[in-house]
Amino acid sequence: MSSPLLFIIACLIWGSTFWAITLQLGDVAPAVSVVYRFGLASATLFAWCALRGDRLRLPWRAQKWMLLQGLASFALSYVCTYSSEQYLVSALVSVLFALMVFWTPLLNRIAFGTPITWSTCCAAFVAICGIVLLFYQSIGAALHDILGGGNGHFLLGFMLALVATVSSTAGNALVMKVREQSGNVMLTMAWTMLWGTLMVAAWAIATGQSWQLPARASYWMGLLYLALFGSVIAFSAYFTLIARIGTQKTVYIGVVTPVISVLLSVQFEHYRPAPIEWVGMVLCLSSVAWALTSGARKTAAVSSLSTTPSAKAT
Repeated sequence: MSSPLLFIIACLIWGSTFWAITLQLGDVAPAVSVVYRFGLASATLFAWCALRGDRLRLPWRAQKWMLLQGLASFALSYVCTYSSEQYLVSALVSVLFALMVFWTPLLNRIAFGTPITWSTCCAAFVAICGIVLLFYQSIGAALHDILGGGNGHFLLGFMLALVATVSSTAGNALVMKVREQSGNVMLTMAWTMLWGTLMVAAWAIATGQSWQLPARASYWMGLLYLALFGSVIAFSAYFTLIARIGTQKTVYIGVVTPVISVLLSVQFEHYRPAPIEWVGMVLCLSSVAWALTSGARKTAAVSSLSTTPSAKAT
């Protein structure tokens, strides 16, 4: 399958998954829904690998990295995402996920001392301004609610969504460690999702959460879509694109998906952004595109420099 088609598939699927998550809220605890989703996705991937004749066992040196990625990418991130959408419109959560492009260089700076470029700092400042405009009215209302004796659930949802984005960023950083141990994308995804499922299941049992099976058809339709399309197909396309065209281009998916998610929220969640919120979203997404474009230009310049005769001589 061509790279442009894989890119379109990932954008369309992930742009709709933030809304699809809302179909799983209400009847079942968020953590339990995460277990159902990634348990089904992991079983599907293992079955596919078995049909291909792959050897399913991997050594512990690979498993330890997949365990860490499972914790970050499929346990903490998705429990926080599902929980945050109990209090936030799915479109707002998707916009916050677009900001992962700024968490990545920050994480690299903290972990590896990698310098952060001036263009990234400027784009991040614009993104912060966009976030302030996007959430200004809602956060103000939540603070007023808290001062009046309310619970301020909006702020809780906002913080959970931020934790989810940081956790996903850490999970993405671990992808390369996993790929060093095994090039079988389907099999490593199966194990990573299994580890995440087991950890979330253990936490759900320890906290006494109910494991009821909902009767709503919409819940099961959402579960099948999220497990098979949102997890198996979209992540397969995403990881394949990283291997083909690199992360600099692949992460543009994070600019397109919030646009689709906002349109779906307007249609199905009756989300009616105020003018100030539209401006905030435009600033956020523009800053992400700016950061990615400047990063791509820098990478291209370095690549062209390395192919000159003088560069080869050094």
